[in-house]
Amino acid sequence: MAVALAEVAAGLPVAASFALAGGITSLREGRRRTLLNEALHELRRPLQVLNLALPEGPRQATPVESSLELATAALERLDREINGAALEKVVTKASVNGLIEEAVQRWRNAATGSGCSLQREWNGPETYVEGDPFELAQALDNLLSNAIEHGAGKVRIGWRREGMWVCITISNGGASLPAQARRGRRRRDVRRSRGHGLRVVRRIARSHGGSFALRHERDRVKASLRLPLVQRPGAV
Repeated sequence: MAVALAEVAAGLPVAASFALAGGITSLREGRRRTLLNEALHELRRPLQVLNLALPEGPRQATPVESSLELATAALERLDREINGAALEKVVTKASVNGLIEEAVQRWRNAATGSGCSLQREWNGPETYVEGDPFELAQALDNLLSNAIEHGAGKVRIGWRREGMWVCITISNGGASLPAQARRGRRRRDVRRSRGHGLRVVRRIARSHGGSFALRHERDRVKASLRLPLVQRPGAV
């Protein structure tokens, strides 16, 4: 098909060739957008059913509920990106302790199923950051998922204050699995991993005025998400 189009274009004036190429590109883009919107529709429908199946009334969100909220928000953002609509940025003051607690609840079962233990640590009084709660939760989910999939033993998540900054750290390491099992899992991880999650974390860190670093320390990998602190809501 490409060869035939090249032959046709070669016999046309330059302007006509560009017009033909542009028309083909628009046709392909339109077809791609149609397929993507159909896929969005098929994803949105079961998410709506699951959300409607949840009990009503105010209460503390379960891991399933918070994960559904994140999935729904991600789907809506994908819809806007595909169809050229502006992304709505939600900025609030969020508790670091609360963000970490919700992330731990979402990923505790996954850690147990992978032969890891998920340990939550913190240091000092309550701390707040300002930003998009969906993106901040997304960053923590990517880091925990990465630590659970690629590590073994204990996965630790905690935070500490550094002047006017808060540093959230996630580390994994240890040798809880037999050597052969660890080698087999690393091979599967390499095939699965494409680095998308860490790119997402770096983008979110930059958009919130912070930074992200990943360090290898002997038998441990340590991820650090550094964000600027804000005053506690309601404080003078």
